[in-house]
Amino acid sequence: MILEATLSVDNEINPWLSAAARFDEAAQRLNLDEGLCKVLRTAALELTVHIPVQLDDGRLEVFTGYRVQHSIARGPSKGGIRFAPDVTLDEVRALAAWMTWKCAVVNIPFGGGKGGVICDPDLMSPGELERITRRYTAEIMDIIGPERDVPAPDVNTNPQTMAWIMDTYSMHKRQTCTAVVTGKPLDLGGSRGRPEATGRGCMIVTMQALRRFGLEPSATRVVVQGFGNVGGMAAKLMTRAGFKIVCVIEYDGAVFNPHGLDVEALMKHRTETGSILGFPEAEDVDKDQALFLDCEVFLPAAKENVITSANADQIKARIICEGANGPTTAEADAILAEKKIFVIPDILANAGGVTVSYFEWVQDRQGYFWNEQLVNGRLEEIMVNSFKDVVGYADKHSVHNRLAAYMLAIDRVAFALQTRGIYA
Repeated sequence: MILEATLSVDNEINPWLSAAARFDEAAQRLNLDEGLCKVLRTAALELTVHIPVQLDDGRLEVFTGYRVQHSIARGPSKGGIRFAPDVTLDEVRALAAWMTWKCAVVNIPFGGGKGGVICDPDLMSPGELERITRRYTAEIMDIIGPERDVPAPDVNTNPQTMAWIMDTYSMHKRQTCTAVVTGKPLDLGGSRGRPEATGRGCMIVTMQALRRFGLEPSATRVVVQGFGNVGGMAAKLMTRAGFKIVCVIEYDGAVFNPHGLDVEALMKHRTETGSILGFPEAEDVDKDQALFLDCEVFLPAAKENVITSANADQIKARIICEGANGPTTAEADAILAEKKIFVIPDILANAGGVTVSYFEWVQDRQGYFWNEQLVNGRLEEIMVNSFKDVVGYADKHSVHNRLAAYMLAIDRVAFALQTRGIYA
């Protein structure tokens, strides 16, 4: 019998239990063999490292880091590295599993991995961040590499962080290995179109959803939660495509204009003032209540567990495009399905980032780099085809989109495992 993750009020927001509950439901629908389920539910490798770092004031501190490889059945592990004070092994496990399913949904030849270091980058100097990055890289170096596990940026890491990882790995290998990470600076083997890729992917699949419902971008009101690389870029690209961004929600508040926000002007305002609040062309509104505004599209692009069983029934959007990883809990899925809200699940909606990371890895290995038009064209082809695959699967099996995406992904990974067989 398949192991089941029973969610309660206390553990609903545990990302690992949420991912496991969704896996169980999809696996049951697929009638997967119990033993195969055990393999697919279990991370292939989990590494915990303790990283000694000398701080600028001379003190020696020890930080804890993780790297989890969930699956290598379809190719090398792929997934970001985050630096944050609240990183947990459960979170990293869940994110690694999500990466497996995400790569399978868009049918690129990677498995899922994820990494993290428990630290507070806001309290660290650039020198301290470089030292922690390089020592973390040295500690996990035996399990990463272009053919084994390919990290990328995530929360509080960036192209500079990836450059440090690439350099540290290359110095140990005594040769320049650009393909060991993605999300690098352009001049060190990065890909054109990568910074915009996740937001662009969100826009592409949202456009596909509009066509399904016969809606026009000009008549589509969008509420965006999170104004960072994903939400901000999605908002900017959607505005250029004719969407009306009526509200942007950030950690310190929200701004609203029923006629549509000038997104680029709002970005400039935030750069100048440090906040989206006080924008002359909009009204400041309560960030919690802004989640429940009337709109055609809600794009959560900030953090996990935004839509829960406590608030899902108040969501008024017709379409939810999940730019963040895990913004909706497993218990909220049933409520959204009952309300007939069309959800574009995270493992599809935000897969534009890993897709262009795949392109970067291919370019590094080829030693031949594509122009941005080619990158964006190939990204659109994959996102459109993947959207059609998921929605077609949902229609065929009479399930909601998230369950369809999980079923499709699990089916693809299970096929790879069964075809390869179990080495003994």
